[in-house]
Amino acid sequence: MAKWDLVQIEKAFVEAALDPSRWNAAMETATAATGARGAALFSIRGEIPLMPHSESLSEGLSIYTRDGWVERDERYKAAPALLRKGAASEFDFTTPEKMDRHPYYQEFLAPQNLRWFGTSLISAAEDQWSLSLQRSASQGPFQRAELEQLAMLSPRLSSVAALARAAGFSALSAAAEAFEFSGTAIVQINAAAQVIKLNKQAEELLGSGVHVVGKRLAAERPEATHALDHELHALLWNINGAVVAPPVPLPRAGRLPLLAYPLSLSAIIDNPFSHCRALVILIDPDRKNRPPDALLRGAFNLTAAEARLATRLATGETLEHASDELGIVKETARNQLKSVFWKMAVHRQSELVAMLARLPALSRKANES
Repeated sequence: MAKWDLVQIEKAFVEAALDPSRWNAAMETATAATGARGAALFSIRGEIPLMPHSESLSEGLSIYTRDGWVERDERYKAAPALLRKGAASEFDFTTPEKMDRHPYYQEFLAPQNLRWFGTSLISAAEDQWSLSLQRSASQGPFQRAELEQLAMLSPRLSSVAALARAAGFSALSAAAEAFEFSGTAIVQINAAAQVIKLNKQAEELLGSGVHVVGKRLAAERPEATHALDHELHALLWNINGAVVAPPVPLPRAGRLPLLAYPLSLSAIIDNPFSHCRALVILIDPDRKNRPPDALLRGAFNLTAAEARLATRLATGETLEHASDELGIVKETARNQLKSVFWKMAVHRQSELVAMLARLPALSRKANES
């Protein structure tokens, strides 16, 4: 067994910590440096909304999430040994004889010519991840000396994870400040779709049928809570490739529904070690806060009619209601909306709301005066 170049892997991780677009490249480096078939970053908790990986594992990981193997992954049984020793393999929880009979190995891994794995622990604050290296059947299992090298790599990668987490926190703080300045209510969501933090504006909107229950944003009506959970799940697990979900109405007694717009954090920063994985933008239609028409015309070259329509849609109004209020036929409104989308480089109303939510609160005040 050749001694691996651990420094090469560490450098690749540092580059990715400073430039999140390089996380997949770091997995390629880990693959090449260890002679593996592929490499990926996994959360030990089984939360995988963002999973950097080498290109060789792309198809397999698609099957992994699509066919539900993530719910039946035997390798999570290695977690206790991994946390205790800093490295682990199949031999920490099973035997080759059991692997020969287990569906995970025979129905999922075998068709991809994969069988063995070795993993190195990565600790980032309260979260634990693993650098999982994959081998084919012919390459054989990871040997004791190789696992010792992975254990040596663990504290190094954990230090880099702390750097990546700090970089992600800095980027998130900047984004949160922008939303705060615009007076927008936002809820920070982790990989388990749980509420981490609400800003002041979001806290003011809670009550009257919308609450945080069991660390989840919940409406009085279960079907609304389920709809929001569904959209968050789709974003966090990247089911449809979108970064912004359609608005979810959260009914409130005696008031218009609060509109929840889930937004994947990958739209802001693509960092697997960031504790916050998504945002929920809350829009209160009763408040009717709108960016000024003049700002939209100047910033995006909208016509006066397009700007008037965009300001109404920014509050969560439907196209039908906005067209009625503006006194224009629906076909005209649709044509104006297409032009707005093109000029603002968005594809749906939810993206329009997310963009306009970032416009400064001072501009809204100018519109009201």
